[in-house]
Amino acid sequence: LPATFAAVDRVLSELARRRPDMAPASLLDAGSGPGTAAWAAASHWPGLASVTFLDNDRAFLDLAVDLSRQGPPPLATARALQGQIQELPPELSADLVIAAYALAEMPQERAAAVAERLWRATRTALVLVEPGTPRGFARLQVARQRLLGMGAVPVAPCTHALDCPITGDDWCHFSVRLARSRAHMHAKAASVPFEDERFAYLVVARDGAPPRGGRIIAPPQQAKPGITFRLCSEGRLEAPHVARRDGRAYKLAKK
Repeated sequence: LPATFAAVDRVLSELARRRPDMAPASLLDAGSGPGTAAWAAASHWPGLASVTFLDNDRAFLDLAVDLSRQGPPPLATARALQGQIQELPPELSADLVIAAYALAEMPQERAAAVAERLWRATRTALVLVEPGTPRGFARLQVARQRLLGMGAVPVAPCTHALDCPITGDDWCHFSVRLARSRAHMHAKAASVPFEDERFAYLVVARDGAPPRGGRIIAPPQQAKPGITFRLCSEGRLEAPHVARRDGRAYKLAKK
């Protein structure tokens, strides 16, 4: 739960930054597990009026409810529905729909159809988060293609609605570092007091426009001559270089 929470929280921070006026009143945590994504959402939008957990596993749903009863008002009154995200009830909908680490539990060829069902249940924004692996990214790629075909507007990390330029063995992913509590270290038999969670994600909305510009999609490469960035910009990959001799620009790039 802690690593998943950290990844989802980072993604929702990006959504809140890109869409500062968004104020969802309802949330669907699809494939909720213990309700991790809902806790992250409640920390960003405390004005949520309703939260729904959906999971096929009764034990996870019971745990989600038990934990949520100890949470703030949006969580304390959450309802739990047992079911599969690939068979969402047609009447189920919410302003904000989140599916975190849920597509990973199904074959890649079903990811697009599931994303479509989730999108039909979305009134404002849909958030998909997957493990930061080639397979996780591949599922998001096929989901993205289907969603764009249905009129979804990219919010993050994509800065455009063009074809994804990443092909072959390459993949787009990000990382968040989280501290481990003593109990967390004990549970994972870990000796290091932190961990890095690598994740891939996609956020799309019903309205607005893509943010445009470029997105850094790899750790900057710093060498003696300067710093090189890897960018995804307007449907193509670029590698701009900032030379050390370019004083002000270099200082900014180093920051």
